[in-house]
This record gives sequence, C-alpha cells and structure tokens, in this order.
Amino acid sequence: MKLNKLLFFILISLLVVSCSGGGGGGVGTTSATLSSIAVTPLTPGIKTGETQQFAATGTYSDSTTQDITTSVTWSSSDTTVATIGSLSGLATAVAAGTTTIRATSGSISGSTTLTVTSPTLISIAVTPAIPMINLGATQQFVATGNYSDSSTEDITTSATWSSSNTTVATIGSSSGLADSVATGTTTVAATSGSISGSTTLTVIPVNVLPITVNGSLCSSGSYPNKPCVKVKICSPGSTSSCKTIDDILLDTGSYGLRIFGSLLTDISLTQVTSVTGGSLTNCVNYADGSANWGPVKIADVILGNETASSIPIQIIDSTYGTTSAQIRSLCGNPDVSPSSAGFNGILGVGLFTEDCGSGCVSDPNNGRYYSCNGSTCTATTASLSKQVKNPVSMLTIDYNGFIVQLPAVATGGATSADGFLILGIGTRSNNTVAGITAAYPTDSTGLFTTEHDGNTYSSSFMDTGSNGLYFDSSIRQCTSGTAAGWYCPTTTQSLSATLAGYTASFSIGNASTIFNSYYYSPYYNVFGELGAPYGASGYFDWGLPFYLGRSVYVVIDGNTVSGIGTGPSLAY
Repeated sequence: MKLNKLLFFILISLLVVSCSGGGGGGVGTTSATLSSIAVTPLTPGIKTGETQQFAATGTYSDSTTQDITTSVTWSSSDTTVATIGSLSGLATAVAAGTTTIRATSGSISGSTTLTVTSPTLISIAVTPAIPMINLGATQQFVATGNYSDSSTEDITTSATWSSSNTTVATIGSSSGLADSVATGTTTVAATSGSISGSTTLTVIPVNVLPITVNGSLCSSGSYPNKPCVKVKICSPGSTSSCKTIDDILLDTGSYGLRIFGSLLTDISLTQVTSVTGGSLTNCVNYADGSANWGPVKIADVILGNETASSIPIQIIDSTYGTTSAQIRSLCGNPDVSPSSAGFNGILGVGLFTEDCGSGCVSDPNNGRYYSCNGSTCTATTASLSKQVKNPVSMLTIDYNGFIVQLPAVATGGATSADGFLILGIGTRSNNTVAGITAAYPTDSTGLFTTEHDGNTYSSSFMDTGSNGLYFDSSIRQCTSGTAAGWYCPTTTQSLSATLAGYTASFSIGNASTIFNSYYYSPYYNVFGELGAPYGASGYFDWGLPFYLGRSVYVVIDGNTVSGIGTGPSLAY
C-alpha cells in the first residue's frame, strides 16, 4: 500500500511539472474592478418602529458578483424617516415618509427607496372573549391592534389595561394579567391613545366549573351534544409542574379522570404498582364499543379552584405495556388519540368513588385491572386505594356530590350551550338544594327504573357522556345517511316517562333534520330531541338532552344530603 501511494504521488508531481510550461513563465493573476452596486430589496415598505435588512451586491469588470453588504458604507438620505447602520445595512423606521438608502464603496454606489408607513390604529380586540375564572385564579389577556392597512399587531404590552370593578378583579396596567379578588363581573379594557377594546371577565366561586356544550371548551368539529370542561393536572405536591387541559368530556356515567398520555409528556406522574409488582394498568369499556387502556398514575387534580390531592388517574395509551393484539384481546377497541376519540380526556364524576369498587379488590378476572411487566400484561386485583378515583369524591370540602346546570334549548337546536358543574351539595351558599321535583336513590350499581309507553326499563341511568336519549321504542328510525339508526318521527314527539315514580317530559325529533342542522348552516350543535335505540332490552340511557333546562343533583355513594337522601341518589 505504501508503494502504491508513493507511485501515485510521483505521478501527480510529474503532471504538475508538465503543466507549468517552459521558459520560466508563471501563472498570471487578474485584477477585476468594481463597476456597480445593486441594493436589495427593491423599493421595500415597512411600518414605523420596524426594521429592514438591506443587502449590497457588487458587480465587477469581469462580470462576477459578490456580496459586499458588510464592506460598503450605508446611508439614509432622510434620517427623520429611517436610520441605517453604516456598516450593517440594517435600517430602522422612524416616521412615515420615503428615504433613499445608499450603499457606497469608493466612487461606486447603488441605492433604493425605502417607504415608511404609519398605519392608523382603528380598533383593539381583547381576548379571550368573555372569560370565566375561579376566585383565586388569574387570567392573561391579549390585546390585538387592528390597523388602517388591514394589518394586525399584538399590543398587549404597549396598551394600557384597566378593570372597571377592582373589587372583583385587578389587572396589571401594562401586562394584561388579571387577578381575581371576589366573585362578580368586571369590564377589562385595553387602551392605546383614543382607541380601546374590552371584554367582560366573570369571577366564579372556587367550586364551579364552566361547562360548554359544543362551545369554547370543546375542540373544533366536535360531535353534537358534547359537554366539555377543563381540568388542571399537576405532579403530586407541585404548583409549577402543571397543565390545564380543555376538551375534557364531562361524563356522569363513569368514575375517574382519564387523559391521553400524549398531552402530559411534560409532567412527571408516579406509576401505581400492582399487587404483583408490575405497573397497574386500567381498561374501561363503553357502550358505544370504544375503550380506554393505559397505566394508572398518581396526580393532583384541580377542579375549579379545588384540589383532589394525589389521586389515581388513568393515562390513556393504546400502546402501553404489551402488543396491540394482546391489548385488543384484553380491552376491546381502545381509543388511540384525541382526534380519533373526539376528546382530550374524560372526567368521570358519577355516583361512585372508585371505577370498579369491591369487585376488583377480590376478583383478578374483573376485566378492569391488569399488571404489566415488560411486554406481558396479566389480570390482577386492585385495592380501593389504587383504583382510579372520581376526583369530586376526593375533594376536602365539596366531596359529597355535585350539580349539573344547563340551559334549555329550543326545539330545532342551538349553536352551543353554556352551563356549570357546581361541586358539593349543601356545602356552600351556591349549592343548596332548591326547586327539586324528584329525588330518589339508585341501586348499588347506579341504576333505577323507567316506565314509558307501557314498557319497563329496569336498567336506567343518567349520563351526560351520552349525546342522545337511548331506549328501545317503536318510534320510526332513519334508514339512510348519517342519521341511519337514529329516531326519525315525521314530526317531533312530545313524550313523558316515569323515573323511579316521578314523571318527566322529553322530546324525540327527526334525526335527519337534526343532522342537517349540524352539518349545514346555521351549524346547530346542541339538540334536546336527539334519540336512538339502546340496542339492549331493559335499558334507558338518559343522556345529555335530559340535562338541558334542568339542575340535576348527584349524591355520591355513602354521603347524605338533606332534602335528597343518602347516595347513590339523584334529584332534579
């Protein structure tokens, strides 16, 4: 190898010698001269206060070009319009007008015209629009300036902020950060010169969560009759390692908080260990054929401005612990992502504290809990303390139940509906028992009896997580399109049923007409008359439509509330 290399280098040296020519002639050099300078960008325009980087390109006598931005001398013909760094070519707009920007090298120069505009501020938009926060919480506002040239600009830190009622909330005059002081409303305004914009901030009690049915707390494109809340999740004991997540489905038919793990990658949560030493993993199946699979971890859960400390929650992860084939065999058809599921998580706040109870304590084949070691997951028991918990039942004050309040919606639908989840019953001045017409206990599984049209539905339950009223009936069904399988009476039916001895009215409308309103203008999303068969004898699912126009009280198992009784109990 060395000989080959040596031979190679000898050959190269011979070639070099042969190329040098005879007679001692050397390689000649060329001295090209600068002939012109081009300044770019051509005729730019910027607003006052903005900057513009210019570039200079030299063209030489041999037709070559070169970037000479940092070797020329820059100048502005009118420094009252714009100044420019003599070596950098960075111009700063000062006032409206025009100025010639020139680059010079020796006797050669090039130039362009810079136009500086000063568009007029014509309006200010303050966001978020009509926000609600809990007492003790803060709200960051943003001011966006709209200008005469149709441009917009974030002017949050340059505007002057004010609160019309500082006994409700104060706000930093230059920051736009509001601090709540007391419950009530205040007008928050951002002002610049003679232009201002405002919105209304509502401060609600610590035990209240806003609910939006297909509103601002829901993701865009949500399915009809979807009630959404937002929940704050923190690493146990931490006030800084937290994340607030909206598009959480409010579900009174299940128990426990379940959040997609992809949304919590920046928060450290403690894995719960199973009785056999593996990672405790949870499976929950739903009536629509979907399921949630994933590990059980410990987190602080903040509802409104109240904390359920160090409680087990489920991290939804359809790939956790083992092969997809085994997961499907153990848990059916788990949701894989927020977009496919239609939500970021589920807040299960039903009638019970644990998602399984005593059955999962003694029976390893409960179908809910598994122990995952590496790539193997096996059925296991789970003590009550390790089971996924209903966060309401773990609060320090308002743990005995809650009230769901939603407004009535006119026949034909509405674009959205805003209501409240009020934590606790009879524990504060804002959650007293009032105006109820029915109060009854459920059985030990949360079921009661409904009688309707000569039929008895012994397995009846209330569930905000169901987007319709589901019960088997002779009502005509739709046979085609997106409404296929839903009820489609020719005209809206005004009906009544007896729930545990109390009479309640409800309506069933034509789903084809309803869905036309959902998919086409005016884009209605909330309907009180949406119904379909349950598909199993004896079941009546009083879904979200039942809650519209009512205050529904839920007393959690083991608690007693004056005027309602001992839970599990319901009232409305």
